[in-house]
Amino acid sequence: MDSQIAEASAAKAAAPTSGHGSDSALPRNPGVALDLDWALGLEANTSAIERRCASLPGRRTVKKDHQAAWLLKAVTCIDLTTLAGDDTEARVRRLCAKARQPVRADILSQLGMPEITTGAVCVYHDMIPAAVRALHGTQIPVAAVSTGFPAGLSPFHLRLEEIKESVKAGATEIDIVISRRHVLSGNWQALYDEMKAFRAACGDAHVKAILATGELGTLRNVARASMICMMAGADFIKTSTGKEGVNATLPVSLVMIRAIRDYYERTGFHVGYKPAGGISKAKDALVYLALMKEELGKRWVQPDLFRFGASSLLGDIERQLEHHVTGAYSAGYRHPMA
Repeated sequence: MDSQIAEASAAKAAAPTSGHGSDSALPRNPGVALDLDWALGLEANTSAIERRCASLPGRRTVKKDHQAAWLLKAVTCIDLTTLAGDDTEARVRRLCAKARQPVRADILSQLGMPEITTGAVCVYHDMIPAAVRALHGTQIPVAAVSTGFPAGLSPFHLRLEEIKESVKAGATEIDIVISRRHVLSGNWQALYDEMKAFRAACGDAHVKAILATGELGTLRNVARASMICMMAGADFIKTSTGKEGVNATLPVSLVMIRAIRDYYERTGFHVGYKPAGGISKAKDALVYLALMKEELGKRWVQPDLFRFGASSLLGDIERQLEHHVTGAYSAGYRHPMA
């Protein structure tokens, strides 16, 4: 293990960096050799995890100006997403317009804030060109879901080609889905090899590994799958496609976040985290931000290391911000997501 850490430290010095929404660019995670002793040594104390998560919403609350500041931070960490079968270029253009100005200018002015943007826009492959055109002249990345999203059951060579085509079309972030069967059958070598191939196909584009945690059976499987994907070079680990019966939850998030911390402490490389699916309320965003800050520190609440996979969340945040500056709640339809 000592030699592996030494190799990782040497790789860190030579690793490419990225400034995805951060003031200080970090080296990308190049991955490390598969270490099954490390990965299979991970356990999850379900009752303790659930107690920790149950206590968080009540213990960690912010009010008034502090709440507004954290909600604005949450906006900058949103991957504004449309992944519907009836997506059109017009819908994507509206989504991108909202990503460029996610909060009304008059609200920002009353808060004394400069213009902000969302962390990224996330679309299917066919919608990448429309998103790239709509975001031209901004620093907002285009993310694309790939590898047979959401099931990940298309032929392997086609999944690799899908990644390459999305990168060629202009996506700078690729959200891939792992093969859940590798986790459920304990074939960790296959999961590592698959993730490593996906990372290589992405080239300079950052890769987010979607674990589909609601389908992995146990929190222990979530911990081990998280670690294997990071070992194989994932830039982010992500909870869900948003299409499963159970998506992002606090217990799953705590397990994944602690795996990230373990990986960082052993290798020195930062890996990002993206909860996705079911996060639609501003109060929920605050809880997730508090969890990230408590477990990983302030550096991990920057957009290059933390994203929400969401769409309706932005509308509720904007509504809460308007309440903060006016003292009154407006109707939800006055804050269209796009």
